[in-house]
Amino acid sequence: MVVKKWFQCQMWKLLLVNTLSCGLEVCMAAGTVYIPPLLLQAGMEERYMTMMLAVTPVLGLIFIPMIGSASDSWRGRFGRRMPFIWILSLGVLLGLQIIPQARRLTLLISPQHPHWVQAGMQAAAVCLVEFCAQACLTLLLALLSDLFPGEEENRKAFSVNSLMTSLGGCLGFLLPSVDWSQVPIAVYLGGQEAFVYTLLTLLFFGCLLSTTCIKEEAGVRGERKILVHPPLKSLGSRCCPFPFLLRPRCLRDVLCRRAAEGLSMLHHLYAVCTHVPQVIWRLFVAEVCSWMALMSVMLFFADFMGEGLYQGVPGADPESQERKHYDEGVRMASLALFLQCAVSVLCSTLMDRWVALLGAKVVYTSGVALLLLATTVMSVTDSVMMVTVMAAVTGYTLCVLQVLPYTLLCLYHSDRKVSSYLHSVQPCPTNASSFFPNLKDGSGVSFVAQPIPGFIAQPSQPPQSFHSLLNSTETADCFLNCGHAFKMLLFSSAYLQLLPAMCLGSIVQLTNSVRAYMACACCFSLLALLFARRVVYSHIIPHAKCSVFLIQ
Repeated sequence: MVVKKWFQCQMWKLLLVNTLSCGLEVCMAAGTVYIPPLLLQAGMEERYMTMMLAVTPVLGLIFIPMIGSASDSWRGRFGRRMPFIWILSLGVLLGLQIIPQARRLTLLISPQHPHWVQAGMQAAAVCLVEFCAQACLTLLLALLSDLFPGEEENRKAFSVNSLMTSLGGCLGFLLPSVDWSQVPIAVYLGGQEAFVYTLLTLLFFGCLLSTTCIKEEAGVRGERKILVHPPLKSLGSRCCPFPFLLRPRCLRDVLCRRAAEGLSMLHHLYAVCTHVPQVIWRLFVAEVCSWMALMSVMLFFADFMGEGLYQGVPGADPESQERKHYDEGVRMASLALFLQCAVSVLCSTLMDRWVALLGAKVVYTSGVALLLLATTVMSVTDSVMMVTVMAAVTGYTLCVLQVLPYTLLCLYHSDRKVSSYLHSVQPCPTNASSFFPNLKDGSGVSFVAQPIPGFIAQPSQPPQSFHSLLNSTETADCFLNCGHAFKMLLFSSAYLQLLPAMCLGSIVQLTNSVRAYMACACCFSLLALLFARRVVYSHIIPHAKCSVFLIQ
């Protein structure tokens, strides 16, 4: 009876924690749809709009390790993680309120210069929401590790997390696809975007309230840390644990040490990369090209549909026909991204069987080839239905890119030459692990940084995702021993996707056509397919210890 009550308590706690993760994913998925159109409507140029999408990952790379370190050293009546989670959640709520009301606030603050002030306010609110959401997701993953330290319960906890975040992503893409503009309360609030963001606020606030029932200390057993950061840990006894409240001298010391660590880490990574085995470089380059192609589609798909297929104008008057066409295109794009997310979730449940039946080479190559076909069709066709179908089938590619590369790396590790190299690499002298997402070492320390740039959370965590792989008892050791090569791959999928965000806007302005988004994605896909053909698959043996199809 006691065991049954304890199990029920643990299950409730697990659901409450993952409910907030689900709410964050809803907000971030909806942001994927609305952020580019809203920035363009505020008068921001295409090139600056795309650059804005690269700001949040950079902020996360710098500040999320600091937040994680502060969380490690914090001691209080509400636990180590929850105070930070609540503060970051308040930032999300504030940003959700500012984004749809930026125009009204601008008119109150600066009636003379509404356009650039509105664009700046909206950009700041977007960064606030995305950064706080990503940092909050990071701490929620750490909280799960704290509350469920056992191997079996940890695996189940992250499986539930993957499922809840996937459901959140689907819901976040679905909400903007519905035409709410004729609903009376939407008219009162100021339109489609204002109504959707109000729904997001209420939904997220409800998810946040559920965390007040979590007693963090009751589930914490042992000392688990994230982002062990020597400078901040050493200063913890004489400085405030919040980096942004440090005294000037203390803050200067921290920043100097961070800069020195960064230079040391870059030097070490350069030394490592110059000796990486060729098989790993091939997989690395294929992953980089594949993710750049896929992100070129996902990040800018709403703008492509609104301007390219529906011939709308984002900056037109809200009552004009051009603006209505654009809004209709954004809703259709949201529906297509919802279908993509749903297809990815469905494929993740079948991926193990496909790999066992067809082999990793066929599955991986077919995923990249399907992306090339989809982007080619989207670049040339004017059919909304065809583009929607092509966007949906890229969900298969999304699933493949999130599962197969880790399996390949794990299997390379069984090769004697590659394995001997990986074990010969000396540990990085700095806290390099804080620059790579969601990686655990053998000591029980969780390293968490920002995952795939902050709009597609996606998309970044379907069931059978990286979290599920990491927390499998049969594959954990193999993954942990993959060392710097494993980190390299994570770096490619998490940060080198910034290239499309940095340069595609300028290409679109130069060509004066949003079809350049899909054309660039097509070029990246072609490169990815060429490099995927050079990836080594020959050492993959069915039912090997690290095979993905053994993951339950």
